Amino acid sequence: MTDLVIRDFELRDRDALWRILEPVFRAGDTYAIDPDISREAALAYWCGPERRVFSAVLDGRLAGSYYLVRNQQGGGSHVCNCGFVTDTALRGKGVARQMLAHALETARAAGFRAMQFNFVISTNTRAVALWERAGFDIAARLPGAFRHPERGYVDALVMYKALVTD
Repeated sequence: MTDLVIRDFELRDRDALWRILEPVFRAGDTYAIDPDISREAALAYWCGPERRVFSAVLDGRLAGSYYLVRNQQGGGSHVCNCGFVTDTALRGKGVARQMLAHALETARAAGFRAMQFNFVISTNTRAVALWERAGFDIAARLPGAFRHPERGYVDALVMYKALVTD
C-alpha cells in the first residue's frame, strides 16, 4: 500500500477517527475500553494531551490512526506505548504494518529506548502476529485478565521491543 500517507492528526480528522474507533470500541474485543464509551470520551482518550496522534490517509480518506505516548513517567519515561486502529474495511491491507513501522521510527527519533504494549488481548491474533513479526517479545502473560464479550476470560499480553542496542 504505497499510497498511504502518515501525518500528524488534525482536528479535521475527528469525525473520520470516530468512524474508525466506534466499531472497534463497541465490539469490546480488542481494547479494555467501555463498549458504551461516548464519542467525546473516545476522542479524548485517543487524543489525550500527553499523546502524539497520527493519521494514516489513503486516497484522501482516513485509513487508520495511532498514538505514541510515554508508557510511564520518571524512571520509566524512556519507554513508549502506542495504540493502533485501522478502518475495518482495510484490515489485512498493510495499514497497521505501515503505521507500526512509522511508530517505531518516530519513537526512535524521539529518543525512546523501547516500546511496550501493556495489554494486548491474546485473541487479537492479527495484532499479536504483527507485533511478533516486528520483533516484539511477549514479556508477560496475564491469565484471564480480559473479559472477552464472546470467549469469556482470556489472557492479556505485555509485549516489548528494545529500540536501541547498548
